[in-house]
Amino acid sequence: MLMSHSPKVKLSQAALLVASILSFGNANAAGYQIAFDSVSGLGRAYAGEAAIGDSAAAMGRNPALMALFKQAEISGAMIYFDADIDVTGSSDALSSDDTVPSQFVPSTYYVQPLNEQLAFGLGFYSNYGLGTDLKDDFAAGDIGGDTSLLSVNLNPSISYRINPMFSVGAGVSLIYATGEVNRHYGAANPVSPSSKILSWEADDWALGWNLGALVELDENNRFGLAYRAGVDLELGGDFTDHTPGLVAIPGGGSVDSQSDVPLPATVEFSGFHQLNHTFAVHYSALWTQWSDYTEFKATGTGCSVTGGTCFNKPETYDDSWRWSLGATYQLNQAIKLRAGVALDEKAGTTTLSIPDQDAFWYAAGLNYQHSAEWSFDFGLAYMDRSNESYTETSLFVGEQDYQTKGYLVILGAQANYRF
Repeated sequence: MLMSHSPKVKLSQAALLVASILSFGNANAAGYQIAFDSVSGLGRAYAGEAAIGDSAAAMGRNPALMALFKQAEISGAMIYFDADIDVTGSSDALSSDDTVPSQFVPSTYYVQPLNEQLAFGLGFYSNYGLGTDLKDDFAAGDIGGDTSLLSVNLNPSISYRINPMFSVGAGVSLIYATGEVNRHYGAANPVSPSSKILSWEADDWALGWNLGALVELDENNRFGLAYRAGVDLELGGDFTDHTPGLVAIPGGGSVDSQSDVPLPATVEFSGFHQLNHTFAVHYSALWTQWSDYTEFKATGTGCSVTGGTCFNKPETYDDSWRWSLGATYQLNQAIKLRAGVALDEKAGTTTLSIPDQDAFWYAAGLNYQHSAEWSFDFGLAYMDRSNESYTETSLFVGEQDYQTKGYLVILGAQANYRF
């Protein structure tokens, strides 16, 4: 039973419940953007990614960088992040530790020069994803719970060197995305607070595209500009009402549903400057069009309790920026050291289900040139997330004050092979 009077819940109460009950949460950067697409970039806080081009992973950020390659190269990376992000409320029942699950993020890239002007590349990686997981018996179970979104991107690209100074590139993306959400009774059912109110599973295939340009003033100074188009996912799957029809479906059960989720457009500008034979500096400004994300909504004809809306939560998001600055030092013939700092601006209003925070990066890494063919990258970063205080209203526990705080530690290793 949802509440002691739940058989008499009015339509307006059901509408309020489905309006508050679901939303995507963030795991890594602003919104649900993944910032971990290479280890070579991790060690410099991804400063200069659209201009450096020091491993095959560069084609994922700016396809024009493939023009820098003289021979074929493949890069494979694995990044692990350990998150410690806690939510603190007015009691233990309204608090939850480690709300962002730790994850492994793999990626693979291949670049093949075809001649002096053309190069082809293929990347397999992710730009967007998330994971949040509040404890199942969280008292405000209608606005807490667990949420995940995974997207993978197969990205063939081509570059063309117009002249020694200017190169361009373009790619297309085949994107697969899957999402899952669960919400629980919490304080509405003291006997079984971890029982589910609703769940949702859906997936979609979509197509996208990206463009890039590279300007080489000389061999020591270059600038890159990259654009990735936004993609509108149409996630289709099952929505399940685990109550006796009090959320959305008469009598409860499962129905087909569809949710439109945007993967927003991005623009990145980067610079790289080799100041002498051992020291270089690099920087980036990355803009993301988060204002496209205005609501998280799923619809289905079977959700007739609320007029065909299975759930709907309006979101307050604005376009955001990521700023990064890094340096590279050639220690000796075999070892190159890297370091960087960055600021990820928060994109949306902080909530339990979207604990968006400003993130400050401090990163270090190295490249080890083992032989003419093999090199290895290692990276370590600490992401300090800002403390955010906010108020949310649950149908189960009313208006409550919360604080979200914490950090991430990111580790990565990457192997590169030149043919």
